[in-house]
Amino acid sequence: MGCSVFTGAWLIGALKAESLPTYSIRELNNAIGNLLERGFAPRFLLTGSVSKPQLKKGHLWLTLTDGEANINAVVWSSQLSQIRYQPSDGDGVLVVGKLNFWNARATLSVNILDIRPNLSTVLKKFEIVKNILIKEGVINNKQKKILPSHPQCIAILTSKPSSALADMLITAKERWPLTRLIIIPIPVQGNVASQIQEALKTLCDQYQKLKIEIAIIARGGGNREDLMVFDDENLCREIARFPIPLICGLGHEDDITVADLVADYRAATPTAAIVAALPNKESAKVELLQKHQRLNDYLDWFLQKQLHSLKIRIRELKKLTPLVLLKNKKTDLMKRKQIIQALSPDQWLRRGFLIVRNELNQSITSIKDVHIEETVNIQLKDGIIKSKIKSIHQRR
Repeated sequence: MGCSVFTGAWLIGALKAESLPTYSIRELNNAIGNLLERGFAPRFLLTGSVSKPQLKKGHLWLTLTDGEANINAVVWSSQLSQIRYQPSDGDGVLVVGKLNFWNARATLSVNILDIRPNLSTVLKKFEIVKNILIKEGVINNKQKKILPSHPQCIAILTSKPSSALADMLITAKERWPLTRLIIIPIPVQGNVASQIQEALKTLCDQYQKLKIEIAIIARGGGNREDLMVFDDENLCREIARFPIPLICGLGHEDDITVADLVADYRAATPTAAIVAALPNKESAKVELLQKHQRLNDYLDWFLQKQLHSLKIRIRELKKLTPLVLLKNKKTDLMKRKQIIQALSPDQWLRRGFLIVRNELNQSITSIKDVHIEETVNIQLKDGIIKSKIKSIHQRR
């Protein structure tokens, strides 16, 4: 009790000595609030991880932490509808915010004006969804559809207007102006996966009627975090089962999303996507000139071949004229006559050979055909000798 009296007396003396200002609780809290407003940036960027996000009365309450310190944060319902990304527990985020100080309770929190996932969160989701779809066989290079070489109609799903779309239209006109382009506006950033899915489903119902042969989903440059919508599992499934070839041209060359992996063709940029879909008119022109030259060469060769064939036929026809045929026949008969004469018995008789016949004028070729005392006729080149057989001797 004595200590309390001593302390109270000391404190009254100190207050008189220093002439310190006196505040009520409300006045003190108001002064702190004014001090924060004047001395702290009205808006700032804050990095951290989300802990225990929950919706209460339309407002999103959460805690932001960096592992060493925490601070409460809130997204008011009026702002929540404008924010494209709603974090989950453990997500790394980048926050645009300002300080909220409630004078009545002297509590401090971050009023979140915008919130986006940081790169680690994006890559984590990419790996999770990719592994799920690989395991299910949704990501499978063997199932990819082949792009038609000269499509008559292409559907482009992208934001409108945008520089990406403008570049694609210019490139399409330069490469192959004959192809008809159908532009389907879609949102390409934020929590818009369901809207892109609906656009794909509608196109799936109409592509045959519109005679669309290729679909392109395109989005221009930006951070990898801005492409997180294209890592959405349901959207990627919709892309994988799309009935016609689908090209993804998203972001920059180094940006790869799950949508790129399930698409039939992955292009590094939107412009590269339209280049992959369309032939090049200059290359086609060169190819046509080459084909024209080859056709001319073939026609020359064909005509020369036919001319040579005609010359051969003319020569053959000349051989079939009556005079030539008679001459050939005469020549053939002369050759036959010479052969007959060469094989004629008269020729053999002139060379000293003999022809022996019996009385019945039958040729005798063996000693068995004659008998002793039998008369035979021996023909020489200039006559016939009749002779009677006196003896027969067999060759040993």
